Amino acid sequence: MITDVTFHSAGLDLAGHLYTPDDGGTGSPRPAIVVGHPGGGVKEQAAGLYARRLAERGFVTLAFDAAFQGASEGEPRGLEDPAHRIEDLKAAVSFLTTRAEADTGRIGALGICASGGYALAAASTDQRIRAVATVSATDMARQFRDGADGTQDPAVFRAMLEAAAAARTAEARDGGVRTFPIFPATEEEAHRGGPHVHDGWEYYCTPRAEHPRAAKALTWSSIDRIAAFDTFAALPLLAPRPLLMVVGREAVTAWMCVQAFQRSTGPKELHWIDGASHVDLYDKNEFVTPAVARLAGFFGTHLVAAA
Repeated sequence: MITDVTFHSAGLDLAGHLYTPDDGGTGSPRPAIVVGHPGGGVKEQAAGLYARRLAERGFVTLAFDAAFQGASEGEPRGLEDPAHRIEDLKAAVSFLTTRAEADTGRIGALGICASGGYALAAASTDQRIRAVATVSATDMARQFRDGADGTQDPAVFRAMLEAAAAARTAEARDGGVRTFPIFPATEEEAHRGGPHVHDGWEYYCTPRAEHPRAAKALTWSSIDRIAAFDTFAALPLLAPRPLLMVVGREAVTAWMCVQAFQRSTGPKELHWIDGASHVDLYDKNEFVTPAVARLAGFFGTHLVAAA
């Protein structure tokens, strides 16, 4: 069962989908999981797929649109603010504590792509999150600074910071919001960017998963907010709560998951999905199915068993 819901995050209304098992259960509170979407995504895409699949396994799940994105409130549209994204996840946990379907003492978090990084930061400082898992986790700051594969010339990001500064000056003068495109304009350009860029373009810009509310551009003011953020900084605070990181063996972003895994000091597992790229884990059934199986086992052990 899926229910449209709204909840507050730092003064903004966020739009969510609450998934509840439709299996003739007793109605007793169940373990619950907050599910965060990739950067630029919406709740109807990868986050919703994982939320639905985990609800089929007996969990109450909540997928939602981040502030400034999707169907949630917030201006300017397309703002990517790490601090607010973390607050959104904590607000989602708060919302679940008000729902009779959810067991307040058994709440977990699942973050996909950028939300994987944000979920690590949120769980590290919010003790209500009893277990945290990620799929294709990235740290937005590392991705922008160092590139998806970690080999980007530092001059690239310095140029982006210069453009962000210029945009702030221009906005102060005329009030208009400056943005930049997230994806290449054509498939030919996407191919020139390499397999990772093409995978993202194909997911977000073709009928495979395109959604009218998914962001195609970010504000330039996102860049300096992202620049100094470190999603892994508070990871030592996560222990002794458990961590599961699901990673595609072919993902060029896997180095970020490895770094996060190495910094975590509590119970942890790095679970590889053979043959999968970063984006393959968003929606391809041959990779999503084993990922969901491992996630369900993880949350089953650490949330269900905590009853």
